[in-house]
Amino acid sequence: MSPAKKSTASKSPDSDSPSSKKESSKKKSPNINKELKEAPKKAAKKSPKKPPKKVPLSQRRLARKLVLQALYQWQLAEADPKEIESQFREETTDKVDWAYFKEVFYAIPKQIDPLEAHFQPLLDRDINSLDPIERALLYLGTYELAHRVDVPYRVVINECVELAKVFGATESHKYINGILDKLATVLREAETSAYRKKPQRK
Repeated sequence: MSPAKKSTASKSPDSDSPSSKKESSKKKSPNINKELKEAPKKAAKKSPKKPPKKVPLSQRRLARKLVLQALYQWQLAEADPKEIESQFREETTDKVDWAYFKEVFYAIPKQIDPLEAHFQPLLDRDINSLDPIERALLYLGTYELAHRVDVPYRVVINECVELAKVFGATESHKYINGILDKLATVLREAETSAYRKKPQRK
């Protein structure tokens, strides 16, 4: 018998051989340097923006007090709001929400007519018969109810009532409370109705 023919087909290189391992590692290994460079960029894109810092209640409360005093001075002396602000900044050493002070104090003198149009129908007396503190508190409360919807209406009313107790006449706080409470049902209709529908704690 003729001997069996040897296969002439070339053998494929062993996949476990050192040369094949080198080739596969070259193909599969990622560009580490490139990924390290791009990682911070990807992280920066995904990282959310930090929310603005919440102003402490004490700083906002002091700012309201200063707005009231500034409005009182503005009514009596008719001084430039910039001069009044400069004076208050020089005299005040405590931390104050100056951003709030500047926004509200500068806005109110420019909006006297529309602000009065909101609360004047609710008055039981001529607006000129109100003392400067009462007028200033009504300007302040009306402005916040109309333009600072980020402040709950009950906070607006309570803060003005507390200021009236300190700076106003004996019964001023009751009068201010009544006017602003009625006004809130108009300027914050949805908010006031939602609050009054909630079951009240006994």
